[in-house]
Amino acid sequence: MKSLLYTLVITIAAAGAQPAGKLRLEHYLDMENVSDPQLSPDGNEIVYARTWIDKINDRRNTDLWIMNANGSKDRFFVNGSSPRWSPDGTRIAYLAQGEPRGQQIFVKYKGLEGSTQITRVDRTPGNLTWSPDGQYIAFTMLVPAKNPWPVKIPGKPEGARWTEEPRFITNLVYRRDRVGYLEEGYVHIFVVPAGGGTARQITQGNWDHGTSGISWTPDGKEILFSSLRIPEAEYAYRESDIYAVNVNSGDVRQLTTRSGPDYAPQVSPDGKSVAYVGYDWTDDTYRDARLYVMNIDGTGHRELTATLDRTPQGLIWAPDNSGVYFNIQDQGSSNVYFANLKANYRPITQGRHMLTLSSLSKTGVMTGVWSDPHNPGDIVTFTAANPKPNRLTRVNDDVLAGIKLGEVEEIWYPSVDDYRIQGWIVKPPDFDPAKKYPLILVIHGGPHAMYNVGFNFTFQHHAAEGYVVLYTNPRGSTGYGSAFANAIKNAYPGKDYDDLMKGVDEVIKRGYVDEQNLFVYGGSGGGVLTSWIVGHTDRFAAASVNYPVTNWLSFVGTTDGVSWYRNFQKYPWEDPSEHLKRSSLMYVGNVKTPTMLMCGVNDLRTPISQTEEYYQALKVRKVPTVMIRFNDEFHGTSGKPSNYLRTQQYLYYWFNLYKREAAAPAGKQ
Repeated sequence: MKSLLYTLVITIAAAGAQPAGKLRLEHYLDMENVSDPQLSPDGNEIVYARTWIDKINDRRNTDLWIMNANGSKDRFFVNGSSPRWSPDGTRIAYLAQGEPRGQQIFVKYKGLEGSTQITRVDRTPGNLTWSPDGQYIAFTMLVPAKNPWPVKIPGKPEGARWTEEPRFITNLVYRRDRVGYLEEGYVHIFVVPAGGGTARQITQGNWDHGTSGISWTPDGKEILFSSLRIPEAEYAYRESDIYAVNVNSGDVRQLTTRSGPDYAPQVSPDGKSVAYVGYDWTDDTYRDARLYVMNIDGTGHRELTATLDRTPQGLIWAPDNSGVYFNIQDQGSSNVYFANLKANYRPITQGRHMLTLSSLSKTGVMTGVWSDPHNPGDIVTFTAANPKPNRLTRVNDDVLAGIKLGEVEEIWYPSVDDYRIQGWIVKPPDFDPAKKYPLILVIHGGPHAMYNVGFNFTFQHHAAEGYVVLYTNPRGSTGYGSAFANAIKNAYPGKDYDDLMKGVDEVIKRGYVDEQNLFVYGGSGGGVLTSWIVGHTDRFAAASVNYPVTNWLSFVGTTDGVSWYRNFQKYPWEDPSEHLKRSSLMYVGNVKTPTMLMCGVNDLRTPISQTEEYYQALKVRKVPTVMIRFNDEFHGTSGKPSNYLRTQQYLYYWFNLYKREAAAPAGKQ
């Protein structure tokens, strides 16, 4: 009996000591994301959004959960998103599917069953904001433009099913509606009774109002917003000012007059001041904004972050009106800062993580989302006095239990023009420095964007499949100041290519990369650079160019945005030489690298015609290629969960198809 018991103990112990498992692609379907945590006014509870994948219907669903501020009693609250507490803490407004269709505003009393749908609007509401007395909810919504021509079509028989009316586009700026077509219109501010009723539009005109957020004055008489006027000019979207609209009369007063953008206004709790961000107009392709404050009447404008060359985001006033908390993205990380009214600012949190403040209670408790290289996002709380994040949720611990993740190493390396470039290496979970591994270079889009130190399922799965992964922030990336981001002005693509290649060289110097098997891919701006790379080097065994721009001449007249004109000093009809010089299509004659292309068929940002042009050129050149056209995708190939899985599997198949055999040692040929 003793021998049998000993055998059982050893067997159980051995079973518990099994080696860590491998991250598999299907794990993606079980991962959850948390976002938008909101503290109750008394600081005792947190409501937050929790997104999961509906495997049957191939979509992402979002539910609201609620818990005590210490993380206890975490429980399902209601199906919906964008939660906002009423000022008295008794109700929560949120968005959910409603009647007659689409997203609508609902209100649910905490602790009671059932919810009340309070809007029945035709477009999706945004920027839900309670009035100070809790009687109304303000929101923003697109108001479609009407047919501007007084033309009537005669002869329609009763009951006839004629083609839908055409869409008239007269502005340079237009949008994509829910079914994928271009649509003209303007965003306006509405108010609706919190108990339900008719939504009332309180702003008018051919301007966009409140797209960067809205803020009530404490007396409930006015709503502050930024307004984006849209004239027929390519720089229109960069001209905005702060305004206040009287909720009852609709009268509007202007608070800023800067030549340049002012946006994201937030009224102080005492109603005396307004915080906002902005900067003086420039023709730079990127400029970090500054934090400002002014009196409620629009006087006394003063800058609070003159020496901080990073853009403040998510402004939240301190409860005592002493200053403003905000988020800063810097060198691949995100932390919380505070600026007082004397223009002194300081970091509240520090660390190599992604920490974003979402909400602040009257008692000074803060909540946000935190992530690091090996931990997906979770809800945390902290205070200015005790800034270490207190992790309240662990929504993916069940999925990652027993999974060994790859080590993530931060690197800095020199590039041309004495630039220092930051990047990260992800190594296979059972990494052996004596072995040689294939390498994948991944390039971010934007191009004004920032790779960061948050958990990345895709990169970890690449590593689990046996690849060393390199991702970097070349010049043009944000998080390194205005000059670094603006270094690609009138020069994109250009020396950002050198930044990427120097990164590849840096990893190769470490001795564990198989130089015969280098692979590269990227989407959007990353697709631009990937197509540029294969036209300028044969170092890579295979590449995937995803939803790219390959021909600037055709692109500037077909994209749904206008900002791309700013990449060039002249319009293409004035002088096309620079557009040609920066178009990867012009270098397709150099391409020898097997190059796959992937794009969504509904893409209006980098239209699929850009992919088609490059594909046909590669076919004419007899370069190994394939074009994969993703259904139900706008800008990207992973909007649908199943399309994300396809994207990854197609990458692996393509790279394996063109994997090169290792060179034979000298004397063994």
